[in-house]
Amino acid sequence: MLNTRLQESITGIRVVKAFAREVFEEERFAESNRDLRDINLRTGKYIASGMPLIFAMANISTLVVVWAGGYQVLANYLTIGELVAFMSYLMMSMFPMMMLGMFLVTIAQAAACATRIFEVLDASSETVEKPGAATLPPIQGKLIFENVTFRYFKAIAPVLSRVSFTALPGQTIALLGATGSGKSTVINLIPRFYDVSEGRITIDGYDIRDITLESLRRQIGIVLQEVILFGATIRENIAYGKPEATDSEIIEAARTAAAHPFIESFPESYNTVVGERGVTLSGGQKQRIAIARALLVDPRILILDDSMSSVDFKTESKIQQALERLRRERLCFVIAQRISTVKNADQIMVLDKGEIAALGNHKSLMAESPLYADIYYSQLKPETAG
Repeated sequence: MLNTRLQESITGIRVVKAFAREVFEEERFAESNRDLRDINLRTGKYIASGMPLIFAMANISTLVVVWAGGYQVLANYLTIGELVAFMSYLMMSMFPMMMLGMFLVTIAQAAACATRIFEVLDASSETVEKPGAATLPPIQGKLIFENVTFRYFKAIAPVLSRVSFTALPGQTIALLGATGSGKSTVINLIPRFYDVSEGRITIDGYDIRDITLESLRRQIGIVLQEVILFGATIRENIAYGKPEATDSEIIEAARTAAAHPFIESFPESYNTVVGERGVTLSGGQKQRIAIARALLVDPRILILDDSMSSVDFKTESKIQQALERLRRERLCFVIAQRISTVKNADQIMVLDKGEIAALGNHKSLMAESPLYADIYYSQLKPETAG
């Protein structure tokens, strides 16, 4: 608990400062520290009471042996050498017992830690490869959802319900909807982060449950909403999915993601260490590096999960223009909150409560979908009027 408190306080230090909660966090840490102190004091009491008992037993045993052995020596039943040897054996046998008392507390602590470790090690993933799963060959990128229903952790209420659509290579599929409508669930099912509860998903005719996870995921590029960077250089983060990439390939991916200019502004350029979770970079910079990382592997299916949320409109425009060239031969899924990001998509899928409420391009949805029209006017009408 003490380590958890400390980690939370350090990781969320900006939030703590922003809400002026330093004193509160100090008190929480002090409380956890006191709890740990009390536990250690109780442990110390057990040791303090146990060790004297063990030593007393050892001394009493020695006294008994000397007393009884002395009579045996006087009666010529034992020699002095035999008595000394017996006492030596007794002390040798008592030493492990004394050490066992010292180790009891350590053993108890180790058992508690082992229980938590094995809970993690024994946790099984819901996504399991079938025995003899086939390797997915290089794909074109035709993806079909066939009556897909999905429930988290076998819950009763489905997150997605009978979702069906077809996406073709070169198309851009945009997903819109309120929070909890199922947008992220759709894209999480494609690389099999989860398995469908009902229905199936196919890529170029292959049911994704019948192919190996590695061969599937190596042909999918993903930029998640929560960007994760590793405590390494910018070069290593961009090349994470393709470690053998050349410098020119890395720079080209960074240019496409509009990341090259700010990377070049750093004194060490691509050799700049970003720190743990990319703490030295802004949100927009981290997202652009994540986009470059996905583009470098040259995926046939590209998934952008609200990846433009932390970049300004000018940078978004540059990224969109670069992605236009890349989308011609690959399938692209885009989740976005801004209509401007998805307005030119080939298909716009409007999700509502886990179902497809509307599907079409911008023009057709404006004419046929009141829900899409409401989203459009709520975002763009004030800008147009201004």
